[in-house]
Amino acid sequence: MGADGITPRGEDFSRWYQDIVQKAELADHSPVRGCMVIRPNGYAIWEKIQQGLDRLIKQTGHQNAYFPLFIPESFIHREAEHIEGFAPELAVVTHAGGEKLEEPLVVRPTSETIIYSMFAKWVQSYRDLPLLINQWANVVRWEMRTRLFLRTTEFLWQEGHTAHATDEEAETETLQMLEVYRRFAEEWMALPVYAGLKSDSEKFAGAVRTYSIEAMMQDGKALQAGTSHNLGQNFAKTFELQYQTADNRMDYCWNTSWGVSTRLVGALIMGHSDDKGLVIPPRLAPLDAVLVPIYKSDEQRTAVLEYAAGIEEELIRADFMIRTDAREQFTPGWKYAEWEMKGVPVRIEAGPKDLEKGHVVLVRRDDRSKRFVPRDGVADALRETLETMQRDLFEKARAFRDERTIPVDSYGDFRDYMAADRGFARAHWCGGAGCEEKVKEETKATIRTVPVEEEAREDGTCVVCGAASPRRVIWGKAY
Repeated sequence: MGADGITPRGEDFSRWYQDIVQKAELADHSPVRGCMVIRPNGYAIWEKIQQGLDRLIKQTGHQNAYFPLFIPESFIHREAEHIEGFAPELAVVTHAGGEKLEEPLVVRPTSETIIYSMFAKWVQSYRDLPLLINQWANVVRWEMRTRLFLRTTEFLWQEGHTAHATDEEAETETLQMLEVYRRFAEEWMALPVYAGLKSDSEKFAGAVRTYSIEAMMQDGKALQAGTSHNLGQNFAKTFELQYQTADNRMDYCWNTSWGVSTRLVGALIMGHSDDKGLVIPPRLAPLDAVLVPIYKSDEQRTAVLEYAAGIEEELIRADFMIRTDAREQFTPGWKYAEWEMKGVPVRIEAGPKDLEKGHVVLVRRDDRSKRFVPRDGVADALRETLETMQRDLFEKARAFRDERTIPVDSYGDFRDYMAADRGFARAHWCGGAGCEEKVKEETKATIRTVPVEEEAREDGTCVVCGAASPRRVIWGKAY
């Protein structure tokens, strides 16, 4: 077994993931089937994700708002593709206040319908556009098979919704938010992603085009870490979301929606953690460091705790989040293991010898490298260590992904590669739904993303049927 009873990744990846979620005290199963209780350690990571991403979203001109949890059932039925896509997952309220409701209410699975009904009240003229709204909320989708953070009946998320005067503006918005997600994944989460277009079979119900970012987990599977949808005028026509143009015509708005969820916490776990527990990229870590005083006698205790208190005070003034673990009932070794389990990026050790020499020891969580730094330079050293660790985690994850993303040109090799569960395949696709479905049925792999950049074009033949293909697409098994 790994640390503190963690199942090794190589032995059972799914069990390893569940062990870390439980032992790092990130979440627990609730009395309601399929729902989770997010514990303080897990919620603190989600708060850091919110803070970082919310800033990026607002920098692009969006404002936060909030819309109701309950949606009239008739709203869901008004967009045909939407209801077809979500019908199996809907939770419906039929009684409230001791009486049967005149119209059942759907517990929101997503908010397009109710938001665009409100947009229709707020938009009259081209001068009211674009309308750029985001909300942080919870949603409910009645999942049959659940896993903490990755797929739960209720989860937390961010969903953006916008209205524009033209298709071109909506497409620009859709791609802009895809880039925001790519940047957040790579610069904050330290996870390299492939960004591109989803195939028609994988797009959002009611969308014209869906784009996504796809990250590779340590078992070689894909995790869809964010989506951005160009909804065209589908919802605008359904909810009479119109505006008067500059030349006094009436036209329907063009909408987009985009979102990420608490599955990003699951992505962090599966993207970086090891057999000793959680590894968190410093930019998303609730604590930057934990300071562990080391002593054996009462005399040492007094001196070391005073030394540690000075270090803690200095680091707090330097705007670090730090905790001193001075609990008497646990040994330093036990504390090391606990904080490693919880993924604190840096451990600071301070004992009698460190006090005597005027330095401290910094230990990185990811590679456990030790560094002796002068007491007077501890703030600068900690900042440099955290920045280096953030870069190293990204480079390590990128090298892992790149080694396991290979070009494949024959269907036999494709099936063998997917059967081995090694990673992603870059293979040509003719664009036909039949070939896509055959791959899914025979290998359980799907098209994760279709690169849209012009430089990604490469003439070839479909790996399934041999028909002409303009580019390779990214295939992989996914969560």
